[in-house]
Amino acid sequence: MTTRHGPVLFARFAYPPNALGYCGADDHEALLEYGASGVVDRGLAELARTFEGAWPYLEVIAGSAGIGDPLDGRVVEAYWIGNPLLERVPMERIGTSLTDRFRGVAGRSWERLAETIPAGAVPTHAYHVFAVYPWVGLLRTGSTENALHVLDRCRIRWGQVVRVEGDAVFVRSRPLLWDGRALLLGAARVEEVVRATDGIGFVADLEPGAWVALHWEWVCDRLSQRQLRALRHYTARELDLVNLGVMHSGPQTVLA
Repeated sequence: MTTRHGPVLFARFAYPPNALGYCGADDHEALLEYGASGVVDRGLAELARTFEGAWPYLEVIAGSAGIGDPLDGRVVEAYWIGNPLLERVPMERIGTSLTDRFRGVAGRSWERLAETIPAGAVPTHAYHVFAVYPWVGLLRTGSTENALHVLDRCRIRWGQVVRVEGDAVFVRSRPLLWDGRALLLGAARVEEVVRATDGIGFVADLEPGAWVALHWEWVCDRLSQRQLRALRHYTARELDLVNLGVMHSGPQTVLA
């Protein structure tokens, strides 16, 4: 994964949920084309701004680092994968952003969400999935099957390529599990994902052993060893917050 073309990276990671109708403008075909072609223009930047969940996090990361463009590759990588820019975000800045965005819609859940800020919240996609979405709270009420599926698919996860068959890729990855009290990563197993549809996709020439980033059912990009370590680290960090009981549940409105 390169950090030189931030808008293209954003398109690749944003496309899978957008294609399912979960977030952003209703133009997933354009996102697919942008992510596959590598073209960067004003239209792609405008599409990125329609992601009302992700865009403010990008602004917070960029502003904290003194970077003028929220679609700078370093910023985009920090949000989806994680990198040291996250450690430069002051607690007050993320707290103000979350207050402005969610306090009015969170209702009684706001106090629980607010607890995550001093506990170590950082503006990553994993934080949004585990803290802001309501799925962790639903797990604790016993509504486990659909909630666990969404949590597992919506987080950015890592997988190691086993084999490639056309547009299908078989990867070894660790699923998210719920043991009734805590979220944890299970033993690695092989799952089938996709790298393209009708030959249009984001990653070509995959070889067994390569590490890739996954979002929903899609291979979004390759992962370097540095990025693999970062993704594991920030995923573990958010799961630790969940399992310490800080993230009881998110707002009861899904904000994507």
